[in-house]
Amino acid sequence: MGTRKFKPTTPGLRWANLPDFSEVTKHRPEKSLVESLPKTGGRNNYGRITTRHVGGGHKRLYRLIDFKRDKFDVTANVLAIEYDPNRSCRIALLNYPDGVKKYILCPLGLKVGDQIVSTTKPDAEVKTGNAMPLQYIPLGAFIHNVELTRGRGGQIVRSAGNSAQVTAKEGDFAHVKLPSGEVRLIKLDCMATVGQVGNVEHETEMHGKAGRKRWLGIRPTVRGSAMNPIDHPHGGGEGKAGQGNPHPVSPWGQKCKGLKTRKHKRYSSKYIIKRRNG
Repeated sequence: MGTRKFKPTTPGLRWANLPDFSEVTKHRPEKSLVESLPKTGGRNNYGRITTRHVGGGHKRLYRLIDFKRDKFDVTANVLAIEYDPNRSCRIALLNYPDGVKKYILCPLGLKVGDQIVSTTKPDAEVKTGNAMPLQYIPLGAFIHNVELTRGRGGQIVRSAGNSAQVTAKEGDFAHVKLPSGEVRLIKLDCMATVGQVGNVEHETEMHGKAGRKRWLGIRPTVRGSAMNPIDHPHGGGEGKAGQGNPHPVSPWGQKCKGLKTRKHKRYSSKYIIKRRNG
């Protein structure tokens, strides 16, 4: 697992820093674990653009990931490590003794041939890739794919290189420090997977050229100051002058920095012990 740098033979390669895919062992997805993934172009069911800068990109198949890890007390063998175009981390293909195959998020250090298990028993082995309730995970352990509601499946700490940490246990709750720095109460019976999510070099990647972003389905972002006055509050003016030095706003006039937009106290606030950094 690493990155590749190139000789600057073209402008696009001068700054490119791309993954080497050395950890990937299988290049075609498991047919029984994929389904079609239609493009939206950022549009909703009315055909109106609700997410800007989305469109195009390479065709993808969606890999069905087992976020629940609910096949308990059955040891699975890691068949392959695969690339997933729909997420930043790699995925691991598991094979169970009964022939069932499932994809999971690939934690750092997991290799082909390793055996992992999901369990709800108190004598579970705390090793990378094993999934278990928070009550059986020791303090200080790093975890990922953490449930917020029992049985719903992992919802947080799923991106490449991320990990949370169990810092304390009190009553029915565990104190979990999230990658943002937030410390949150999570029920002890919620499942989590031991270890850090793999592909930690993802944050150092540089695409090197605009075309590589287009392959990912990301369209250009135009500065408001480069637009006409009718298109953006920052638009117009002579040269780069724009409209003086206004407070940054969205194309619809809403302030972009520091404006409080929350209308009521969220239900989840009572579970937050410490707010995220910043």
